[in-house]
Amino acid sequence: MTPKSPLCETSPPPLDETSTPPLDARITGALVGAAVGDALGGPVEGYTPEQILERHGGRVHGVVGPWNGDAWRTARPIAPYHKGDGHVTDDTLLTHALVRVYATVRDHLDAYAIAEHLVPDLMTSPRWIPELEAEALPLQRIFLAEKWLVARLHYGHVDPREAGAGNIVNCGAAMYMAPVGLVNAANPAGAYAEALDIAGAHQSSYGREAAGVLAAAVAAACAPGATADSVVTACLALAKDGTRSAIEAVCEAASRHTDFESALGPLRAAVAPFDTVGPDYRTPSLGARRPSRLHAIEELPVALGMLVVAGGDYRHAVLGAVNYGRDCDSIATMAGAVAGALGAAVPHDWAKTVARASRLDLHAPARTLTEVTREIFERDVRRRRAHESAYATLADRR
Repeated sequence: MTPKSPLCETSPPPLDETSTPPLDARITGALVGAAVGDALGGPVEGYTPEQILERHGGRVHGVVGPWNGDAWRTARPIAPYHKGDGHVTDDTLLTHALVRVYATVRDHLDAYAIAEHLVPDLMTSPRWIPELEAEALPLQRIFLAEKWLVARLHYGHVDPREAGAGNIVNCGAAMYMAPVGLVNAANPAGAYAEALDIAGAHQSSYGREAAGVLAAAVAAACAPGATADSVVTACLALAKDGTRSAIEAVCEAASRHTDFESALGPLRAAVAPFDTVGPDYRTPSLGARRPSRLHAIEELPVALGMLVVAGGDYRHAVLGAVNYGRDCDSIATMAGAVAGALGAAVPHDWAKTVARASRLDLHAPARTLTEVTREIFERDVRRRRAHESAYATLADRR
């Protein structure tokens, strides 16, 4: 008999729609929630729900150690990364890097900001890399799809708006777009447009589209009274092509479940027709990660699906994402960001463990982004009022 998670015995409580956490709480919840989800998913990334169940003697319920135990330094295919024990991965490293870009520019970003600020940050600023247990350049940790940014923008001098063309199409850009949704809190359309511009330096096709929709999801989650369902509705209003179809299919399947255990198979079945990677995550199909208007990344639809299953509850959504397997660190990063932006509580013990293990102040980026977000909003108001005044003058001239 498979051990059953306590979370699967009853439906998670719905969020109180009358409560409205303030901006700083939303930003903190989203950024801390994303980092914690990332750290929980890291050690089981690439495996199936069945393999996770066998390896851990049940479902993962919190921070766990490396898949290969003390052999993580040499065990393939993970070596030399120490995934587990509360270590964040490149999802969080890039999210925090994007926050630093906002802190420098102190305004909305575009693809040129990625070239002028994010790329130098990756190349020239050594930081503690938890998975390497050493101080190193972030460039030495990120994978090839993200190293593309450096190759194309720094060495290739490609127009930043077009630099993403030719890269593999995956979740590389989407996994760190939560800050864009927070800067555009309660404005999903604005978040979508800004993220599409930023992601043009990194991705094309449905990878870029997913970046826009993830930012929109986080922005929608910040709206007063937002729920998991209202977030999905906002995403469907903006998403295009295969990304929209995948979100619709997965969330429709998710609506029939209230515990992640029963949803694991149905959510995978719902997203499979849109996923180019194929059934074996570590051996992608020949058509994997190529541009398409019919396909979607797997991570975003499944993250939103788990949010629906959980009714917006952080713990349930993130554990569902983690135990789904495959690219579960990124799925849990996205689910954690959206649930945190909704105002769902991130377990304090998880956050404390991840912060200590990763040697990161998880709240510092949130404080920075809150300050910058307020500045940007005030600047937006001045720009909007100037436009309104100019338009009124034009409209009054007969």
